[in-house]
Amino acid sequence: MSEDALIKLLKESDKRMVQSLESLTRELATIRTGRASPSVLDRVRVEYYGDKVPVKQVGTISAPEARLLLISVWDKAMVKPVVDAITSSDLGLNPNNDGNIIRVPLPQLTTERRRELAKQVSRKAEEAKVGVRSTRRETIEKLRSMQRDSTISKDDLDRYQEQVQKITDAHIKQIEAAEKAKAEEVLAG
Repeated sequence: MSEDALIKLLKESDKRMVQSLESLTRELATIRTGRASPSVLDRVRVEYYGDKVPVKQVGTISAPEARLLLISVWDKAMVKPVVDAITSSDLGLNPNNDGNIIRVPLPQLTTERRRELAKQVSRKAEEAKVGVRSTRRETIEKLRSMQRDSTISKDDLDRYQEQVQKITDAHIKQIEAAEKAKAEEVLAG
C-alpha cells in the first residue's frame, strides 16, 4: 500500500475526531450558564407549518441583559407555539410575551442545578471521547488488516498505530480542556 493511502487514512481519522470535538462544542453551547446566551435555545424546537424547527428559525433571539433573552418572531401567529415550546423544554424557563416580543428571564441557577449541569457537561464530554476512541479503534483495525494482508509491514503498522494514538491523545486533551472550561463556567456562581 502506498504511503499516500496511509496518510489519507490518518487524515480521515483526524477529520472524524475533529467532528466529535465540534459536536461537543455545539452541545456545550446549549448548556445554560449564569449568563444569557441565545444558544441556550438551540435545542428547543417549535411546530412550524408541519415541521419541527429550532426557535432561531422562526425569529430573532438576542440577549440584551445578563439574565434575559428576547425573541422577536417574524410571524405573530408563532408567539404562542414558541412560548409553549420553551415552557415544555427541559430548560426550566418561564417565558412571557406581550403579543409581539417574547421575554425569557433566566433565573439564578441553584447550586444543585449547577451540579446537575456540570454532570451533563461531563456526560457530553465522555460521549465525545467515546467517538474519538471508536475512530481510533476502527483505524487501527484497518491498519492491522492491511498488515495481515501483507500490504504494510509490521514496522509500518507500529509506526502508524503510534501516529493514530498521538492524534487521539491530542483530541482527547482538547475535549478535556473544553469540558473543564465549561464545567468551571457552569459552577461559577
